[in-house]
Amino acid sequence: MTQTPLVRSTGRALAYGAGLAAGVYATYAATTWLRYGHARPAVGQEADPLLDRFMPAYDVAERHTANVNAPPDLAFAASCDVDLQRSRIIQAIFKGRELALGAKPEDTARPRGLLAWAKSLGWGVLAEVPGREIVMGAVTKPWTANPVFRALPRDAFATFDEPDYVKIVWTLRADPLKTGASLARTETRVMATDPAARRKFRRYWSIFSPGIVLIRRVALRLTKLDAERRARERRRTADRFALVSAGDLDPEC
Repeated sequence: MTQTPLVRSTGRALAYGAGLAAGVYATYAATTWLRYGHARPAVGQEADPLLDRFMPAYDVAERHTANVNAPPDLAFAASCDVDLQRSRIIQAIFKGRELALGAKPEDTARPRGLLAWAKSLGWGVLAEVPGREIVMGAVTKPWTANPVFRALPRDAFATFDEPDYVKIVWTLRADPLKTGASLARTETRVMATDPAARRKFRRYWSIFSPGIVLIRRVALRLTKLDAERRARERRRTADRFALVSAGDLDPEC
């Protein structure tokens, strides 16, 4: 049976597309490898004194933001409550890592909200500004198939230097804007404790960072959607209360 021109052209297009994707990925991985250890310092509005307390120097830093049409308290709450499992993209990234490293599938029932989920994995709270920012931290070996996250006391985190580990801190933060809206921020910093850990994590980061970065971006998108929904609900509640107070609406309605 001979192939039709449509089948042949479709096959060629898929092959070209796969080749292009592989080339882009290889270029990204090579660039990430070369840039490792040269993280851009946080300056201006990006600066975060809370993070600096625990990791002023770092091998890797990832910073992402999203403009949210909601007050900072709602943006921050939505950041903490975001459910990563809502996203099929994030589910696929987790599954891809699992298959690539031969990890055992997760069989523990865990909370769905990001902050509660992270705590259940072993992350600890290092610092917090209620309603505005939280800093999470742990030491781990991300290159292992099923990494274990270990929280440390706040006063021990910065000086931790046990060999063959990386220290990771990340923050959820919401800054107010003059318009009454907010800027949702997330930043992740990583520092290896010795040259061996640095070599292992550099290889791991070069391979898996595209998925990790995409998770951050998708999470911020979900945060934005949820925070703006909460803001609309708050405005509707406020409007209803104002009408009831003015006598223009029956409170039983």
